[in-house]
Amino acid sequence: MNVVRMIVRSWYYFRIGYGTYLTFLLGYGSTLVTVYYLAIRNMPDLSSIFPKFGEFALIGTAMGVPLSVAIGWLHLKRTQAYTAELDIGVEANPYNYKLSPGIWREAVAPTFLEILRQNRKILASNNLLSDQEKDRLSKLEEEWETLVAGGFVGQPKRKWTENH
Repeated sequence: MNVVRMIVRSWYYFRIGYGTYLTFLLGYGSTLVTVYYLAIRNMPDLSSIFPKFGEFALIGTAMGVPLSVAIGWLHLKRTQAYTAELDIGVEANPYNYKLSPGIWREAVAPTFLEILRQNRKILASNNLLSDQEKDRLSKLEEEWETLVAGGFVGQPKRKWTENH
């Protein structure tokens, strides 16, 4: 693996670890501490309900976790936001326009290509193909050949190189 690719991959792993886990835990703890010590302790009515930070943290967590689950569920199931996020991910993913390395490029796509060629040969030998059908099959064969060779089909939304 070259150095640039290793650095880019490390940067991605860093962002996932930091953004998903570390900042979540720090942000959660920071929010509890801030709310308790800046708001609740300065309001006598609330301070009498939550005399200790531990009690506040426990009740806040007991209420916050189900509320967060409900909000997450609504985000995924009941809003257009998640659909838009997926659309952007699909548009940006280069493997929606080319074959991923491994089984697809090495085994599955060559098998499809060979089946297409053999079927076209059988149909052509029996004079069962119109000119339009021959053209369509030729175009499909060219696209499969491009994919097997590691190229793109369709129009990726961004430029992508073989070296990533």
